[in-house]
Amino acid sequence: METKRIIIEDRNHIKDEELKEAASILRSGGLVAFPTETVYGLGGNALDEDAARKIYAAKGRPSDNPLIAHVSCVEEVAPLVKEIPEAGRKLMEAFWPGPLTMIFPKSEKVPYGTTGGLDTVAIRMPDDPVANRLIALAGVPVAAPSANTSGRPSPTTADHVWQDMNGRIEMIIDGGPVGIGVESTIVDVSSAVPSVLRPGAITMEMLAEVLGEISVDPAILGPLSADVRPKAPGMKYKHYAPKADLTLVEPGTGTERESGAEQVTGAEQKTGAEQVTGAEQKNGAEQKTGAGQKTGAEQKTGADRNTGADPETGLDETQLQAMICKVRELSREKIEAGYKVGVICTDESRGCYTDGEVRSIGARKSQASVAHNLYALLREFDDLGVDYIFSESFPKDHLGQAIMNRLSKAAGYKIVKV
Repeated sequence: METKRIIIEDRNHIKDEELKEAASILRSGGLVAFPTETVYGLGGNALDEDAARKIYAAKGRPSDNPLIAHVSCVEEVAPLVKEIPEAGRKLMEAFWPGPLTMIFPKSEKVPYGTTGGLDTVAIRMPDDPVANRLIALAGVPVAAPSANTSGRPSPTTADHVWQDMNGRIEMIIDGGPVGIGVESTIVDVSSAVPSVLRPGAITMEMLAEVLGEISVDPAILGPLSADVRPKAPGMKYKHYAPKADLTLVEPGTGTERESGAEQVTGAEQKTGAEQVTGAEQKNGAEQKTGAGQKTGAEQKTGADRNTGADPETGLDETQLQAMICKVRELSREKIEAGYKVGVICTDESRGCYTDGEVRSIGARKSQASVAHNLYALLREFDDLGVDYIFSESFPKDHLGQAIMNRLSKAAGYKIVKV
């Protein structure tokens, strides 16, 4: 198959003619990759079971991994669902269009091929002018997982999509780099207490402010059992992973530091859902996206920050130095053994490393910059051909929860605690 690539010169002044062919491909059952504010999506008609099968085939994705249906306006949701719970209406009003996906009981109109065999459907209204106009012109909801081969880091540029999808799909729409850099937050609003199934730029703190109570699915914190059907994308199978073996180095608790304990853990999965209420939130500055949606990415005083820690980094000096020293130690061991090693650090710690392919993921004080660069950096290490990657970790508050969710999954939950 020949893959056509078209370039959108000005995303803020899109002409329908630029997207007419892509819309036609979607209506006729073909596949088109397109930009969103989160990552590039691989789109097909969400109401066409054959199109869903083509998406799974192009990605090499297990067919029980649900797809997200994208709409161009709120009015397009009702035909796809049995009902819109009050929690869903509140979240639509607060965060749509934007990086929030919600799960509803599906209507008969949505085929099981799109939902991974589930009686629920995931729906999002993206905050991207190219994506929204394309969906509107197609006249159908568009099922769109990330436009990469399954398991690889998600694409944040059209070049990333081209590397994975050239020859597999009909068209790639090049709209330049995406804004956020990690996939949307997913919230199940079909249950009595809405539950976060995947963290993203719409943070727990922001959700709790709107809903008052929100739970966290245990799959965010650790791997899902092999016999469990995933309720949303990204919950069960290996995701976001570079070709190299990735290990995270994470500061331990005060007790662990005092005893000199070092732990290598798999998932630190909780036994039940964690509750967050609006009353538990901390005050902090909020940064807005281009659409005026609050991301919470730059809030400084999240609940998971350590007492006495630097308010901009979430770590005290002892924790930070211990983490840097362990990354250097692990890197040198592999380099001395003859391996090519990559190191993920931050702008603040870049000068602390001299061995290996050292790359900054962004400023530790700016969660937004870390999220934006995460996948591109993992793909850069693939291009460099490194054998091992050792990465600093980040506090799990606000957007940091999404960052650590993606890094932990990319590492297969291989975490060294110091």
